[in-house]
Amino acid sequence: MMRWPDVPVYLHRQPVDFRKSINGLSALVEQAMGMSPFGPALFVFGARRRDKIKVLYWDQTGFCLWYKRLEKDRFQWPRTATEEVITLNAEQFDWLLRGLDILKITPHAAHEYGNAS
Repeated sequence: MMRWPDVPVYLHRQPVDFRKSINGLSALVEQAMGMSPFGPALFVFGARRRDKIKVLYWDQTGFCLWYKRLEKDRFQWPRTATEEVITLNAEQFDWLLRGLDILKITPHAAHEYGNAS
């Protein structure tokens, strides 16, 4: 499994034309998502059949495009969310890549205490 840096992950909910490459996807980030593709972030796009994803990111020297195709299964794409773009943390992105429904999984709440007693 690929490990990603600890950066925000922005998932574009609507399917995209998978003939788009770096130029088309970076334009989509700017125009449809309203973000800069040059920031420290991963931008995730899915195909209509949800059996393929592309991840676009800028690594300070150029764009990188990562592509994954599932042979038998489909990605559990969040369909019930109302936002066009969903922000994921690294753990949720890992869940998506593993085939889990990220909207149904809720981890334990984090707790912070001042002292042990």
